[in-house]
Amino acid sequence: MIFLKYISDSFEEMYAKLAAGKGEYKGADPEDRDEYKAENIFFVPPSARWKYLQSRAKLPEVGKDVDEAMDAIERDNASLKGVLPKVFARQNLDPVSLGGLIDLVSNIALGTAKARSADVLGHVFEYILGEFALAEGKKGGQFYTPRSVVELLAEMMEPYKGRVFDPCCAFTLLALQIEIFGTRAVLFPLFTEKMSNSACCFL
Repeated sequence: MIFLKYISDSFEEMYAKLAAGKGEYKGADPEDRDEYKAENIFFVPPSARWKYLQSRAKLPEVGKDVDEAMDAIERDNASLKGVLPKVFARQNLDPVSLGGLIDLVSNIALGTAKARSADVLGHVFEYILGEFALAEGKKGGQFYTPRSVVELLAEMMEPYKGRVFDPCCAFTLLALQIEIFGTRAVLFPLFTEKMSNSACCFL
C-alpha cells in the first residue's frame, strides 16, 4: 500500500509537468507511457491512481479495487510483473480498516521530489518496522534495531576514515547513520549470515 502511494505520487507530479506543457515538456501527452519511462517513473493507469482509490475508500469493495489496481500497474510496467501483492480483497481483511488506512496514507506525501529528498518513504518504513518489533516483543529484535542503538554504534566507531565491518544484520540502518555522520568511510563488502528459528537473513 505504501509503495502504491509512492509511485502514484511520483506519477502525479510528472503528470502535472506534462499537462502544463512548459519548457522541455511542451506538447507532451500526460497519458503517454513513454514520457514516464524516459524519467524512470512507473506509469499508473487511471484505475490505480491514488485519488481514484481514495474516492472509493468507504466502499465495501475497496479491497477488490486495490487488487485490481495492482494488476493494472503490473500490466503497464513489465518490471513489476508478478511482484505486487493482490491480497486486499480477502475476507479476513476488514474493508473499513483498509479504507481508513487509505485515508491515513493520503495525508503523507511519499513520492514527490521534496519527499524523496527528505527520505519520507524511508522514515515511514522505519516507523512500521519499529511498531512491528514492539508488537512482537523480544522476537522483534531480529527484524529491527532501534535508531538510538544504531546512532550510539556509529558514534562509538567514529568512522572518519577506513572501512566499516558490521557482522550483524542491521547493516542498512548502520550504513545510513554513517552517512549522516558526515564521513567518507568506505563500507566494507559484507557476506554474513544470521539464522534463528523463524528467520534467515543474508548480507
